[in-house]
Amino acid sequence: MARILIAEDERDIRELIIFTLEFGGFQVLSATNGEEAVELARQHRPDLIILDVRMPKMTGYEACRLLKSQEETRSIPVVFLSAKGQEAEIRQGMEAGADAYILKPFAPDELIQQVRAILDRRTPTPR
Repeated sequence: MARILIAEDERDIRELIIFTLEFGGFQVLSATNGEEAVELARQHRPDLIILDVRMPKMTGYEACRLLKSQEETRSIPVVFLSAKGQEAEIRQGMEAGADAYILKPFAPDELIQQVRAILDRRTPTPR
C-alpha cells in the first residue's frame, strides 16, 4: 500500500483529502504546514507528497524546493494541490520540482486516478 503525505492547513480540506485517499486504498500521513511536511517526509519517506501552496511557517513552494534539495527526499514525487491556478503559479510549482499541479476544487475520483498515475510512472515495471 502506497503511503502518501499531504500538507494542507485548512482542516476541512485536509480531512476531505485524507478520506478520499484512504478510500482509494492509500495510507495517509498529514501535516498542517510546509515545515511539518518536510519533517514527516524525512522521518517516513512517503511514496508521494501532496502540498498546498499557501501554508503557514513554510509555503508549499519552499517545502518542495527543500525536499528536492535533500538526498533522502529528492526522489519522492511532489504534487501541488491548490486553488491558485494562474499560469505563473503553476510554472513556479513546476520549477520548484513538482511532478504535477492539481487545481482545487477537485473531483475525488480524479484525484485518486492522478495519484495512481503518478505512482505508476515512478514504480519500475517488474520483469
